[in-house]
Order: sequence, then structure tokens, then C-alpha cells
Amino acid sequence: MAKEILKITGMHCAACSARVEKVVGKMEGVEKVSVNLATEKATVFFDPDTVSLSSIVEKIEKTGYVAVSFTEMTVVDEDKLRKEKEIQALWDKFIVSAFFAVPLLYIAMGPMIWWLNFPIPSFLAPMQYPLNYAIVQIALTLPILIAGRNFYTDGFRAIINRSPNMDSLIAMGTSAAVLYSSYSVYQITAGNFGAVDNMYFETAGVIITLILLGKSLEAVSKGKTSDAIKKLIGLAPKTAVVIKDNREYEVPIDEVETGYIILVRPGEKIPVDGVVLEGITSVDESMLTGESIPVEKKAGDQVYAASINKNGMIRFEASKVGGDTALAQIIKLVEEAQGSKAPIAKMADIVSGYFVPVVFVIAVLAAAAWLIAGESLVFSLTIFISVLVIACPCALGLATPTAIMVATGKGAEHGILIKGGEALETTHKIDTVIFDKTGTITEGRPEVTDVITVGEIGRNELLQLAASAEKGSEHPLAEAIVKKAEGGGQEMLAIDRFEAIPGYGIEVEIGGRNILLGNSRLMDIRNISRTELSDRSDTLAGEGKTPMYVAADGKLAGIIAVADVVKSSSIDAINMLRSMGIEVAMITGDNRRTAEAIAKQVGITRVLSEVLPQDKSNEVKKLQAEGKKVAMVGDGINDAPALVQADIGIAIGSGTDVAIESADIVLMRSDLMGVPAAVRLSKSTIRNIKQNLFWAFGYNVIGIPIAAGFFHLFGGPLLNPIFAAAAMSLSSVSVLTNALRLKSFRPLG
Repeated sequence: MAKEILKITGMHCAACSARVEKVVGKMEGVEKVSVNLATEKATVFFDPDTVSLSSIVEKIEKTGYVAVSFTEMTVVDEDKLRKEKEIQALWDKFIVSAFFAVPLLYIAMGPMIWWLNFPIPSFLAPMQYPLNYAIVQIALTLPILIAGRNFYTDGFRAIINRSPNMDSLIAMGTSAAVLYSSYSVYQITAGNFGAVDNMYFETAGVIITLILLGKSLEAVSKGKTSDAIKKLIGLAPKTAVVIKDNREYEVPIDEVETGYIILVRPGEKIPVDGVVLEGITSVDESMLTGESIPVEKKAGDQVYAASINKNGMIRFEASKVGGDTALAQIIKLVEEAQGSKAPIAKMADIVSGYFVPVVFVIAVLAAAAWLIAGESLVFSLTIFISVLVIACPCALGLATPTAIMVATGKGAEHGILIKGGEALETTHKIDTVIFDKTGTITEGRPEVTDVITVGEIGRNELLQLAASAEKGSEHPLAEAIVKKAEGGGQEMLAIDRFEAIPGYGIEVEIGGRNILLGNSRLMDIRNISRTELSDRSDTLAGEGKTPMYVAADGKLAGIIAVADVVKSSSIDAINMLRSMGIEVAMITGDNRRTAEAIAKQVGITRVLSEVLPQDKSNEVKKLQAEGKKVAMVGDGINDAPALVQADIGIAIGSGTDVAIESADIVLMRSDLMGVPAAVRLSKSTIRNIKQNLFWAFGYNVIGIPIAAGFFHLFGGPLLNPIFAAAAMSLSSVSVLTNALRLKSFRPLG
């Protein structure tokens, strides 16, 4: 099954996107298609053996839209430029139409508002020179109609294709006004000067002008919803300094290949992903992780494209370039998320599919009803135009995707990558979070936590002897001891003899001294009393730590305790989740004693210990069987099945590629505060979407009856078509403006 993202231009409302989905979805070989009005993208899943991409594109274009492939990053830049041109073109059209609409409205309405005494040139007096009056209105209206010609070409084409949209409503409404006014002009030429009162050129002109204004504001707002993507793309440097034959060459970023040696000076951006070969520096990776504190980098460490080299010069070998870099993958992920649909959008999609035909029927029936009731043709025409113009499927179509666009972009800014609208929506329903222990709640690497001495050997000497003994070992506990000693500036001592004792520990000779390092059983078989530290050892073990005894020349010297320490953010994150009413559990393969010790530290009461990797997903199923909405948070390959099984899988960005691929949400920082932040973002987004949908539905539920004259039956107002146009434009802009409020989201505020 192939997946392709298409850029579709020419869509103006939800009816357009629904039409594309319907037409493409019916094609043989197309499994699924999702069209996002806000991003103007269609995500198509299809069988390339049954249907080709070119035939899908052709089908879309026959429907009246333009479709192009959207697979390369460079296209994003092109799309940005196209958007900017589109916004400028809309503003230009609005300025032209407004230039002619203002005098048109003045001339048309001036004689009617006699109490304001607007001065009208004598040769345009409607009663004395009705033909002059009519010709000037026609002359002012024509440029406006030309500026808004797309409404007519797209609107009537959509009707011919049996997929009427918002442009169709505008085209029909304003065309009715212009045609009726033209008939009145004909009557004037025939000598019926009273027909001068039946001209509605200003209605058509002002409606088009107001809608062009609304479209311009809408396009600007839409552009702001994708600011996150634009920022990410703008981060990537355009060139790189490559080292060849000990010489420096500045080359375009597109020419950099894996294996190239790249030089980065202080203050410069890192052009591609790679591994440091020479130099020590600190790197600002906030664009990837959201973490503002620079990360120290030395030989062997990973560096990422678009991160900023702060204070040292480094050389590194390029490992990932182009679309394979971490930045490119993030951009791709965010784009796909922004192009996706949330389940909550289905209702709006269904309504939008029937919206335009229903509105047209209402307009015809309302106009006919008033005509039958004895009202004039002019009155009925006003009703017809008002109903067509006030209806706004745009607001319905934009309600969900704009909120998702802003939310996923905002999440990316804070190192929270959400893979789609469905994940974003489901997250707000989560009532149980299961954390993996190792590497998730804890750092995932052992550290020395306690150094306890007895006898004459001091703390630093004990650590030095233990580290020297373990220097050659690759065991994680040994590495922790060595790292602790080296971090304290301890010098490693030469070893004269080394013997591993499997299951117990090691025995070495250092400077003529016999050193034993291992578990309690090693001390027992060598008849070394550990009475002094026995209780302390049990206490350490009860805290989830691994105590290792050290003996020198047959006497107990002390204990070095090593543990996988809890992350600094774990306690705060878990407390925050609990304050949100979310149950928290921990799952681990460790023994119950160690697991409960860690759980106690972070405030977790529900512990699932001694769980085999393959059984983690079963534990998730058990909780789901209790009716719970479960989120699983993990970092390892062994967590992948559970991440998939959970309603929402959340992977720690420092984890394995398999875990990240299996997850619905990726936290780029190894910081569990991202979990409550993701839940808060989801809740804020869903609340925003519901507000948008309420406004969009409410606007049409109230506006259409007013336009149809329902309230006029009881002495209420009759809606002027000009005010209907203003209200329609306002509705779309209001929905977009509300969605943009999500840009103020703060993870903890």
C-alpha cells in the first residue's frame, strides 16, 4: 500500500474538500483518502498495482481542482512562496474592488438616505437622469465583478460538476442581483423610469468586496496556523563547510553526502546530522527538544542539523543528510499531523457534504414563499440573495483542521511531536498512564549513589581502588563506578593481577594489596565479616539500589551502592498527572522489591513488576478491559508492543527508533513533564475545536432563518444582503482567530 501527499489548490470551503474525498475515495485501488481544507493537502493511501498516482491527480483535476505531489521538503518552501503570492493577490483584488465599491455604495445609497443630505452630482440624479444613474453604477460594478471573477468561474464550474460550494452560493446570489438590475436598466431604456428603484448593483459589488476582504483575512490567518512548519524549515542552514584534503570548501547543503567531514565554528548552525570526531563544545538543541540549556558535546557524541554550536570548534562526520535528518523527520511528522483529521471532524464533514444543496433549496423555498404570500419580486429576491450569501460552509470546514494545525505546531515547539489528529483527540480522554521504569521514570543508566566506608580507608581511596579494579570491565555497574571516580578527578591505579569470580565479583592486586569487590556471597566465602554494614546494605537494597562490598587485605573496607536513579522530572510529572485525576501505574521486568522502592520514590501505588517484555501489552489489555483509556510511556524495543496496544503510545525521544515508530506521541526531551503537557495540549485543542464547531453551527442555525425572513414574520429584522456578506466573512475569520489562541499555549501554565 502506497501513501502520497498531494497539494490541492482551488478549494474554498468544506464542500470542496468533501467533494475531493468522495471522488477519489470511489476510485478502485484507493483504500483511504483524507483532505484537509486548512492545509490544502490530501493524504491518499492506494494500491499502485491497481491505480496510479497520475490517474488520481487526473481525477482531481477533472473535478475542478489542481493537484501536485507534495513529497519533497523543497516543495514546502515553494508552497510558502505560493501562499504569500496568493495572499498578496487577494489583497490586490480587495483594494481594486473597494476602490470602486465605495463610490458605488455612495451613489446608490445617497439619494435614499435623504436626511443625511449626501451631495449627489446633478447629472446623476436618479429621477431626472435615470439612465446616467444606471450607466455609472454599471461602470463601477464591472471592475468589481472582474476582481471577483474567480467566484463565478469556480462557483458555476462546481455546479456543472454537481459539487456546489461556497463560491456557487456567492455566484448565484450576486448574479441574481446583477441580472435583475440589468433588467431594470433595460426597462429604463424602454421608458419605465420607475425601474430605477429596482437596481441592486451595489448589493453585488459590496458583497464581493466584503467577501474578498474576508478571504484575505482568512488567508493571512491560515498562514499563521502553519508558522511552526515555516520556523522549522527556516532553521536549516543553506551551506556547509566540508574538509577535503585538509582544505575547507563551502558547499550547498544539497551537495553534502554521508561520510563527509564537516567543520562547524562557534555560533554557526550544524548543517546535517553526524558524529563528533574532534573538539569539545556545547550545542543549543532547543529547536529539537524544546530544552533551552545547551548540551555538552565531545568526540563520539551525536549532533543534529539546525542545532547551534555555541562555544567550541568541532569536526564531525555526516551520518544523515537531506530528508533523513532529525529535523527533516520532525518536519515530515508535523506536516502529516497537520494534514490529518480528528474523529470529531467527521460530523462537520457529513454536514458540509449536504450543506450547499440544502442552503440553495432553503433560498428558493423562502423566496417563493414570500412571493406567494404577496410580497414583491424585489422583496423575494432580497430574501433569495441573503440566504445564499449568509451561509458559510467555510467556518465548518476550518473549525477542526486549523485548531489541529496550531496545536501540533505548538507541540513541536515544546518538543512534543503528535503524529495525527486522532492521537491529539484521543489523548484528552486518557484516565490511566503506565510508565515503563528503566529509561523512562529512571535515567536508564546506573549511577553511584552511596559510598560508605569502615576502617582506615577513606571515601576517595575506596572509590579509587574500586574504579581501578573495574576499569577494564564493560558491566554497567562497573562503568558507573569508573565514571564516578573519573568525574571526581581520581587517577586510575595500575592492576598487578585480575581474576573474575563468576556470580560473585572480582579479585585484584593493586600496589601489593589484595582487593575484593562483589556481592555479600563473595564476602561470605572469603570469611570476611560484614556485620558492621549488613543492616546498611539491607536498607540500600530496600531503596532499589545494588550494594557492592569492597574488602582490602581480608578486611571489609566499605560499600559502594549503584542504582538507576530517578529522573528529576519524574516526581513532578506524576504528581501533576494525579492532580489532573489521572491514575498512574509503573511496569517493569525488575523484581518486586526494586520496583516498589522506585515507585515509592515517585509516588506511584500501582506497580506491575517482574513483567516479561512480551507480556507488557497484555497488562495494557487488562487495564483496557476495566474500561480505562490507557496511555503507555516507554523508550525501549521491549515497550513497542505495549505502545501499539495502548490507546495512546508515548515514546521518549532518547529511546529506540522502534519505540518512537510505534508511538502516537514522541517526547523529544527525556523529560516526563511532556506527558502532562501533551494531555493539557489535547484538552485545550478539543475545547477549542468544540468552540469553533459551536460558533460555525450556531452562526448558520441563527443566520439562515434571519436571512430567510423567519423573524420578519413576527415583526423582527430583515437581513440586508450586504450585512449577510459581512457576517459570512466574519464567521470564518472568527473561527480562525479562535484557533490561533492556541498559539498562547504553555505546557505548565
